[in-house]
Amino acid sequence: MKFIKFILAGVMFGFILTKGELISWYRWQEMLHLDGFHIYGIIITAVAVGATGLALIKKFHIQDISGRPIVIPDKKVSFYRYAIGGFIFGVGWAIAGCPAVHYAMIGLGYMMFAGILFSALLGTFAYGLLQKWLPH
Repeated sequence: MKFIKFILAGVMFGFILTKGELISWYRWQEMLHLDGFHIYGIIITAVAVGATGLALIKKFHIQDISGRPIVIPDKKVSFYRYAIGGFIFGVGWAIAGCPAVHYAMIGLGYMMFAGILFSALLGTFAYGLLQKWLPH
C-alpha cells in the first residue's frame, strides 16, 4: 500500500496516453510524415513541463520520497555518444513506436507489445553491461 500513489500515477499516465491518442499508430505515422501537429504538440508540451519541473527542483531543492535532496549532475556532452545513441533510439522508435506507449498497449491487452518492451529492457540491460566500453 506504500506505493499506491505510484500505481495510481501509472494508471493515470496510461489513461492520458490512451485518451490523447498517443497509442494510435495512425497518429505516429501522421507525425513522421509531417502531416499532423497532434503528436508534436504533445511532445512540445511534455518538454516544457519537464523543463519547468527540473527548474523548480533545482530552485527549491525539492527532495525525493525518502527525504534526500534530488541531485541532477551535469553531463559531459559527446557528439558521438549522442549521435550513435540517438540513431539507435530513432530506429527503434520508427519500428516500434514510442516506448512509453508500450505500457499502455500492454495494459489494454495488446500482448505483442510485451515482446517489444522485453527487448527494450534487454537493450537497457546490455547497455549497463557494455557502458564502460562505449564512447563517453
